[in-house]
Amino acid sequence: MREANVLSSLLVFLVILAACAWLSASQAPAGRDVVLFEGARLIDGNGRAPIESSAFLVENNTFTRVGRKGELRVPAGAMKVDLTGKTVMPALVDPHNHIGYTNQKTGVSGKENFTRATLIDHLQRYAYYGVTATMSMGLDRWDVNPEMPYELSREIIPNAALFLTVGRGIAATPMAGPTAVYRLGVPYGAMTEAEGIKDVEELVARKVPIIKIWVDDRNGTVPKIQPNVYRAIIAEAHKRGTRVVAHIFNLVDGKDLLRAGVDGFAHGVRDRDVDDEYIALIKQHPKVWVEPNLPDQALTVDEIDWLSETLPASQIKRMRDQLASRTPAELKTQQDAFGIQCRNLKRIHDAGVKIAFATDAGVDVGWTVHTELADMVRCGLTPAEAIVAATRTAAEITKLDRLGTVATGKSADFVVLDANPLDAITNTRRIGRVYLRGKEVDRAALRASLSAP
Repeated sequence: MREANVLSSLLVFLVILAACAWLSASQAPAGRDVVLFEGARLIDGNGRAPIESSAFLVENNTFTRVGRKGELRVPAGAMKVDLTGKTVMPALVDPHNHIGYTNQKTGVSGKENFTRATLIDHLQRYAYYGVTATMSMGLDRWDVNPEMPYELSREIIPNAALFLTVGRGIAATPMAGPTAVYRLGVPYGAMTEAEGIKDVEELVARKVPIIKIWVDDRNGTVPKIQPNVYRAIIAEAHKRGTRVVAHIFNLVDGKDLLRAGVDGFAHGVRDRDVDDEYIALIKQHPKVWVEPNLPDQALTVDEIDWLSETLPASQIKRMRDQLASRTPAELKTQQDAFGIQCRNLKRIHDAGVKIAFATDAGVDVGWTVHTELADMVRCGLTPAEAIVAATRTAAEITKLDRLGTVATGKSADFVVLDANPLDAITNTRRIGRVYLRGKEVDRAALRASLSAP
């Protein structure tokens, strides 16, 4: 009997010991794995009013609790970061780029630059400016490094944005997509329905997140993919459970693509102001999104100075020289192109169309996310709406479900700002810190390496 009592007591002791160990582990995780950020104004990416004096907990690179300062239950041993006076917003997502071709330190573009090292350099530039992920839209040089982009899309690189790729886009011919010489020959060519269907089969086998098509004759200089062909592409993509996004220029093509069931537009209409018929059509397809990709405007001297954080002095001088040499005719051409697209963005936005965010980045990388945000606000979106487009909506269309908002269960990807972008959207440029996947990006090290000659 005595031995039984001893054994029973020992078992009880072991159970209590195990429970205490579990409780200790659950309440006091390793210091740097559990971090409480508190005091900041929080813009969560959902378009709601910000939380003043917020608090959010990051555990194992994930937001686990979000609320107000003083109201969260905080595990013992959590590290605390005081963000009083700062503003926090989700890290941005750019669903449209053509990176990998331009050496940012020399300004020279070429297909020989399409290397892993160049792409990582560009992804680091994105991270520096608060971008957590970006998607290459159909121009990966399959003839230079066919597997490298797909391999890179499966990697997580410290101090760099995530890389996604749609592989090769589809145009009428391989020479009918982009215009720059170093980009020619990349797309699939589809002059027939059978060719388009075969291209879709190959891309789906690659498990690309979306299929890109070019519907543009470049002012009559290249053949345009025909309606029967892009209808076959869209139908085949939908049958196989994927989506199609279209590069367009003309209003007439935009209308027909809507009738054909396209899922999104990689550009807005650019040849003329949209009409009532287009508005009626696009309202009939509420899931269709539009990435405005507003055209470049002349940078200001102050903006060029800001870029010295990540560009060598030689490139800053080149940009200043270009600004000084712009002719009135060049400026008017830019303003006219911007005016059409700006008016069209305002009209479709007012009609309730889903507005996404994208930069079409290629020659200039990283910082352009902030000029695009400012341009979207200039064209009629509120700062809050532009931020939603660049965070939650951009994450939705790329199917990056754990990105885009500051919410429980999402990846801890956020930007700490020194000023409130809801007061002025250009305050998104006043970056104090960037966190990707719960880890602070070493912006000081990036600034030194990216701006070095």
